[in-house]
Amino acid sequence: MNYSCLKKNIFTNESYTLLPLRDEDKYEILNWRNSQIDILRQQTPLTKVQQDNYFENVISKLFEQKQPSQILWSFLFDEKLIGYGGLVHIDWEARHAEISFLLSNDRNSDIVTFKKDWNVYLHLITDLAFIELGFHKIHTYAYNIRDYYFDVMYEQGFKKEGHLKDHILINNQLTDILILSKFNHK
Repeated sequence: MNYSCLKKNIFTNESYTLLPLRDEDKYEILNWRNSQIDILRQQTPLTKVQQDNYFENVISKLFEQKQPSQILWSFLFDEKLIGYGGLVHIDWEARHAEISFLLSNDRNSDIVTFKKDWNVYLHLITDLAFIELGFHKIHTYAYNIRDYYFDVMYEQGFKKEGHLKDHILINNQLTDILILSKFNHK
């Protein structure tokens, strides 16, 4: 399926591809989300029934909307699913959105691979947001538990816009949340 709000629905960079979120990827994503729950704003593990309902009642409707609340992608490397994410909490009037991103368990646990994948994903999602959609700003809202996550963003010109100290409890420890943003200066 394609997003009707976009003229272009496939984005590539060398061996990487972003394409509209595929139904066939939903259980792989479910497993990743449940395995990496500590880095997500997800309180409890998801079930297959919940995932089926989400894809059927939420995801499927996004493709036909002119201004969907989120635009989600399957992220591939050499045509194999390695992650997913997109633009979420979209404010069409103000022209900004939050970046969502999750890698497969094996790629997430390898810092060098993670940084490479995250770097390419940020380039693709930035082009999508700024060039295709003409958005003014994109940002992340992320737990301050992985410095290398933010390092890649700083290298790409993202700036810290917010810092919420001791804002969330992760593994029984209060953790900061950082909000990094990038503005479309074109």
